[in-house]
Amino acid sequence: MASVDEIIDRLGGPDRAAQLTGVGTEAIRKWRQSRTIPARHWPLILKETGLALADMPGAEAAEPAPSADGRPVGATAALVLADGTVLWGRGFGAHATAVGEVCFNTAITGYQEILTDPSYAGQIITFTFPHIGNVGTNAEDIETATPAARGLAVRDDPTLPSNWRASRSLPEWLVAHGLPGIAGIDTRRLTRRIRLGGAPTGVLAHPADGRFDLEALVAQATSWPGLEGMDLAREVTTRQRYEWDETVWAWPAGYGRQEAPRFHVVAIDYGAKRNILRCLAHAGCRVTVLPATASAEDILRHAPDGVFLSNGPGDPAATGEYAVPAIRGVLDRRVPVFGICLGHQLLALALGGKTRKLHQGHRGANHPVKELATGRVEITSQNHGFAVIPESLPESVRVTHVSLFDGTNEGIASEALPAFSVQYHPEASPGPTDSHHLFDRFVAMMERAKAG
Repeated sequence: MASVDEIIDRLGGPDRAAQLTGVGTEAIRKWRQSRTIPARHWPLILKETGLALADMPGAEAAEPAPSADGRPVGATAALVLADGTVLWGRGFGAHATAVGEVCFNTAITGYQEILTDPSYAGQIITFTFPHIGNVGTNAEDIETATPAARGLAVRDDPTLPSNWRASRSLPEWLVAHGLPGIAGIDTRRLTRRIRLGGAPTGVLAHPADGRFDLEALVAQATSWPGLEGMDLAREVTTRQRYEWDETVWAWPAGYGRQEAPRFHVVAIDYGAKRNILRCLAHAGCRVTVLPATASAEDILRHAPDGVFLSNGPGDPAATGEYAVPAIRGVLDRRVPVFGICLGHQLLALALGGKTRKLHQGHRGANHPVKELATGRVEITSQNHGFAVIPESLPESVRVTHVSLFDGTNEGIASEALPAFSVQYHPEASPGPTDSHHLFDRFVAMMERAKAG
């Protein structure tokens, strides 16, 4: 049997051992102190060092060895990445196999809102907060009726719900929507991998029969084309026009109704979250929602006081093939325009700018954004994998906001037209409400336009 010190030396020393296993150097110190290494690290250590299972400290008291396909005892699900990496865990939710881009979200609340955000179409979400599922699910905290996310990965098994609003557990809710989940993986290690190497393609497999064809799963991950160049707005948009008058949630009444609107807003649904529509209604607007493919003529025939461009998934350049001509038609009529997230990117394209795919994207509820004109910093909710290239914008468009995390563009405004947009989610849900005032800014723009 090898000693802990010998194993650390074989791995290349404490710093290299920490890097390989995805832990801190303090954890390596505790390994030395306790003279044991947690069993979850054994498969990687065996692979890196060439040692046998019997060489591991404590192997004589450990669970039986992994199966022939490398599956640890008790593993019922796997997250298989395109480079062949296999993360084993415990499956929950639906028995299904899902392929998509593996991303991470750092929010500590609102997992149900996140899972139902249409902007997550084509993605498997890794939650960095460990306690996912502890408050259960309910019928109100959803952003769309049909979740667009393809699955989720968490550290801890979801517990029984403990919240007065819960109507069923997260695993039950996932089964109802056909979504698989995997628990028991090292989400910190996976998040670090995404940060360093970018968002990988992966397959989340939770088979009912417990059988895994790893070669086929890797092939499935490798063959998936990725989000770049993909128009997903068509998949998540509404299929027909509808009206919206529900306002934001407030204790103790819950959601309200807008009964005396002052403005009429046409919202283009590229994957709109319900709380966006609630914020528009709360700000005094009657909201008419149109499909993503609506033309300028479709929009303008409703005689709107303003046009809202919603969030949504996929590559803005692909969606822009049909969205940009419609937006330009609205701008030509000088109708006030407000966009967020994908809507922000589409407005930038319509004004002459370009977009690019981000290395890892921004997804969480703690992103600091600075407004350049005032110096004000807001903590924002974000979910996007593409960004506007500020250098591509014409002189008539100014940058209004920047990210204090990485300096990427977070907002623009036209100097010649009544149009502005932000990259983040001012409606939050989940997240802070620092940016709710932007809906009032949109209303003020419509007031000025009506005044002539």
